[in-house]
Amino acid sequence: MENKELNASNITVGGIYDMLLDSVNNEDTRPVIRLGRVDPTDNPLFRTTNVALDAVTTSVHSFNFNCYPPTHGLLHAKRAIADHLSSHLPHKLAAENVFLTIGGTQAIDIILPSIARPGANVLLPKPGYPQYELRASRCDLEVRYFDLLPERGWEVDLDSLENLADENTVALVLISPSSPCGNVFAYEHLKKVAEIANKLGIFVISDEVYAHVVFGSKPFVSMGEFSSIVPVISIGSFSKRWIIPGWRIGWIAICDPQGILQKSGIVSKITDYIEITDNPPTIVQQAAIPEILEKTPKDFHSNNLGILREAANIFYDGCKEIPCLTCPLKPAGAMVVMVEINLSQLEDIVDDVQFCSKLVKEESVILFPGVIVGLKNWIRFSLAVDPSDLKEGLSRIKAFGLRHAKLS
Repeated sequence: MENKELNASNITVGGIYDMLLDSVNNEDTRPVIRLGRVDPTDNPLFRTTNVALDAVTTSVHSFNFNCYPPTHGLLHAKRAIADHLSSHLPHKLAAENVFLTIGGTQAIDIILPSIARPGANVLLPKPGYPQYELRASRCDLEVRYFDLLPERGWEVDLDSLENLADENTVALVLISPSSPCGNVFAYEHLKKVAEIANKLGIFVISDEVYAHVVFGSKPFVSMGEFSSIVPVISIGSFSKRWIIPGWRIGWIAICDPQGILQKSGIVSKITDYIEITDNPPTIVQQAAIPEILEKTPKDFHSNNLGILREAANIFYDGCKEIPCLTCPLKPAGAMVVMVEINLSQLEDIVDDVQFCSKLVKEESVILFPGVIVGLKNWIRFSLAVDPSDLKEGLSRIKAFGLRHAKLS
């Protein structure tokens, strides 16, 4: 793998995963430990709720939902999502404020072209989710990065926000809970971000795919909480919280009680893009969405959060035992965490790409190089793995680090 090939503008998360998987040494008889890909279905401890399975089964056997879905989504499903989101907001969303998408990725693919115009730029977090840069590069939307500060628990560098923006800045993206950092933004910090966005005259795209997936001391706060300060377009998904990434159910929600995005024409552009894109299957819309939101038992979520909390503890304690790695913050949300590589302690490894490439060949452990998410010489870990795999993976990484350690 050549380092120049690995950047978010020309490779997807799935693409780098496949490249690393192809590098596994077939002579190694040990099982491959996948600590890079964030797919909770890989962990046998995670299973979706029976409510979802029963709802889809009933829908299939009814023969009533084999038709094409409406372009803007079934009203019943949109209303269920609007009600769900409204329970955590100071204002009520209507069904017309919600657009159904094929997962969170399609939501990104719809929103960014909708805000693009000649000379426009968008502010993205670094590190962040590479699909934003990938999509922006395809619609001639300039990308400018603001830093998330590891020494401050991955808070936004608020000063850099104001310094980056100009008259052509249209929006900033915030991912909360943070992927790939694993932190949860506090209420007051999010409010400051909203106030800065208001001062700059831009709106916020709030990626809340990991909404409520929090297992530390801070609660999840939706950016829509501050939509009276600044307009917010939020992105949501069932993939991670309900352990059904393959069902591809996501949404775009317009949190804008003052109607600024409507008046500016952005909502109509989103609607136009929805008109020419595919929609989630009718069976899933009609059955799964309302049933999941209305009938999922609370212990389903609490049990899953307990599994993630245990994984976070195992990871954080285990990482301390690996001299060549430093984790600046114990993960408290989402299913991922970023770790810095102490390259000064390693003899023959020059960067994160080489670290991950050699690791998979020597130890059959897959990690993601941080350059993919915008942070060179860091690596991204997934917590959505079986505890035994996590322990084994950390053990192999420790052995790898000791084998490549500089001699004193």
